[in-house]
Amino acid sequence: MKLAARLAAPVAALALAGLTACAPQTSDNSSAGEDEKTGTLRVWLFQEVSNEPKQQVVDKVVAAFEKAHDGAKAKVEYIPVETRAQRIKAAFNDPESAPDVIEYGNTDTAGYVKDGGLADVTTEFNGWSDAESSDPTAKTSVTVEGKVYGAPFFVGVRALYYRTDVFEELGLEVPKTLDQLAATAKQIRAAKPDLYGLVVGGAYTYGAMPFVWANGGEIAEGKGGSYASTIDSAAARKGIEAYTSLFGDDNCPAAKCAGMGGNDTVTAFAAGKAGMAIGGDFSHAAVEAGKVKGRYAVVPLPGVKSGSVAPAFAGGNNVGVLKSTKHRTLAVDLMKRLTSKETQGELFDAMGFLPTYTDVRAEAAKEEPFIEPFVKTLSSGTKFVPASSAWAQIDASLVLPTMFQEVVSGKKDVAEASEDAAKQMNDAFGSAG
Repeated sequence: MKLAARLAAPVAALALAGLTACAPQTSDNSSAGEDEKTGTLRVWLFQEVSNEPKQQVVDKVVAAFEKAHDGAKAKVEYIPVETRAQRIKAAFNDPESAPDVIEYGNTDTAGYVKDGGLADVTTEFNGWSDAESSDPTAKTSVTVEGKVYGAPFFVGVRALYYRTDVFEELGLEVPKTLDQLAATAKQIRAAKPDLYGLVVGGAYTYGAMPFVWANGGEIAEGKGGSYASTIDSAAARKGIEAYTSLFGDDNCPAAKCAGMGGNDTVTAFAAGKAGMAIGGDFSHAAVEAGKVKGRYAVVPLPGVKSGSVAPAFAGGNNVGVLKSTKHRTLAVDLMKRLTSKETQGELFDAMGFLPTYTDVRAEAAKEEPFIEPFVKTLSSGTKFVPASSAWAQIDASLVLPTMFQEVVSGKKDVAEASEDAAKQMNDAFGSAG
């Protein structure tokens, strides 16, 4: 039985109570107080590699929305993820042609709020029964300075993929600590020089950061929109050292691995070129389609202490309402319907998107065993990027990948590279105000 079907009965009751009531007004509506209850809402969602399953789920949501609101329609357009920044920023500057509801990357929240594009939906979100089960990190990804600017849509995390056949052949045990992980990687490389032990990438920020977080380091610290980088702290440097020590002829040669990003490492593992890799729940389909199908397993990436889990970056997308909408009540209702427990259950069935609700994820894990290690990783505690509009600049400037690559290449030591990265981050935080 599919997850969505099991959820449908209890969720339908919640939906009836929580979604059809008129949303309370807030002072955030900048459309001269307009809140039209009829007309056409424009919706921008991201185009997936295989979009038809997503579209079928969304079409069902839209049909229910239109049935619930006489005279209201929703027109959905699927936009490329790669060009989202330009299109969404242009929409913020041109309210007349802007959508009412958008899907956006969860690292984009603070920047879009600073641009004045997203509506504050704190009251509606906090009064919504579904939201009570939201994963704390997912909720953080829609929150800026204590106010909520959307609803979490799905979440993604990374864990450790490993070759069961290689481990069995070499008599290896699954690593229980990061130190054991490094030692096991080097054992594989020594026994099988044609394989990377653990394939790593110098441009793979979210594969590297669990090593920093597991050692007690952080990207930055602060609150109220004001941040200061801590990537050069003693704890963070220990994590940087642990990650960059994996680049070498005894595991993943720097000449080949320094330039790799996350997709490159997963591709190498799927092609049978590595004993282990750090990949996401969203990497499962690619690995299944590769040469290692039936010869791999996944466990949470271990932490520093035996039995612990290294904190993973909680990626994913959100759905928000634009501040310029002239249909605020309708737009908030559609946002809730698109991100409800029932819809997220259907999107998991259709696309494999991990739900942002803890109870829905638990049901998903029972249905599809492959996501169990990712659910365990999420429940063990995840991390997120600083909720600052500066993050977009820091990310686009490749501050962290450059830091890792400078260490891997021998251009700088850990202390100098992390100090330089911290200075660049602080310049960005300072310019963001």
